[in-house]
Amino acid sequence: MEHLVRRRYWWFAFSLLIILPGLYMLFLHPLLTTGRPGIGLRPSIDFAGGALWELRFPDVTPETLSTDRIAQAFAEAGFESAQVQLSPTVIDGQPVAAALVRTRPLSESDPNAEIDAVTKALTDAFGTVSRERLESVGPTVSAESTRSAIIAVLGASLIILLYLTWAFRKAPHPFRYGVCALIAMLHDVLVVLGIAAILGATIGLEVDALFLTALLTTLSFSVHDTIVVFDRIRENLINRHPAETFDDIVNHSLVQTLPRSINAQLTTFFTLTALLLFGGDTIRNFVLILLIGLVSGTYSSIFNAAQLLVVWEHREWRNWFKRGRQDEVEVRSGA
Repeated sequence: MEHLVRRRYWWFAFSLLIILPGLYMLFLHPLLTTGRPGIGLRPSIDFAGGALWELRFPDVTPETLSTDRIAQAFAEAGFESAQVQLSPTVIDGQPVAAALVRTRPLSESDPNAEIDAVTKALTDAFGTVSRERLESVGPTVSAESTRSAIIAVLGASLIILLYLTWAFRKAPHPFRYGVCALIAMLHDVLVVLGIAAILGATIGLEVDALFLTALLTTLSFSVHDTIVVFDRIRENLINRHPAETFDDIVNHSLVQTLPRSINAQLTTFFTLTALLLFGGDTIRNFVLILLIGLVSGTYSSIFNAAQLLVVWEHREWRNWFKRGRQDEVEVRSGA
């Protein structure tokens, strides 16, 4: 435990190991697969716009229902390129054919006519059709949602930076505490977004309004733990012994707060795990993102934020490439 700070570059390397695959899925994978730059997240209609139809087909067995026939029925009703995902369910112990269909948004002038056209086409093809849910978001609303999400994240980050700078104003270099906390938050955002991109490509996880809520909650997890660690560092700096170095104080502070941080987060972890297992499909993705953010926030507050204070204290970035240059000089002189 006395080597937590000494091994800080191990913790940084582990963070990179987690973040880099996510960055690939976020930025490089869309470029390589589509030939166009983009973000590798799978947006829901909240952000992408469109209509989401949840349908049940009581007259058809799940085995005989096909995505092509559903897409064809939607095309006959004027909804070309419908994306169909079969989602059979069980009602009263009996399997029921069901599907989720994403289409363009409904017409703002006469949406009922389009709904009736789709219902008629589906009824002609499959018999009785039950529409369980229909959500439609136009491009203007989806663009506004995206803009609001970005503003929310940036606004929260700015407020946290200003607050931490003010809260640690009696400590040496209070601005560093705010910046290091923001870098740890950035770490958590990249972890969550990267894993969401991977899950979107593998299991179809979508980014919706609940995802944004979970992301902002993740920032609160991260900042909460970081403030606890930073506050203990500030107290130990005030009561430091003459022989203590800054590294010793940070390491000692981490050792003091580590049990509290882990125990506090474990209670939340167990609660979220229970919700993930038994909470139902409606909130499953939301709880999953919260769990990822909780683990990432706990890690970053201990192994990133506090370690960055040590890096900044010694201005270690000035020596990151010095060793390589020295080795090069030694090789040339030896030759």
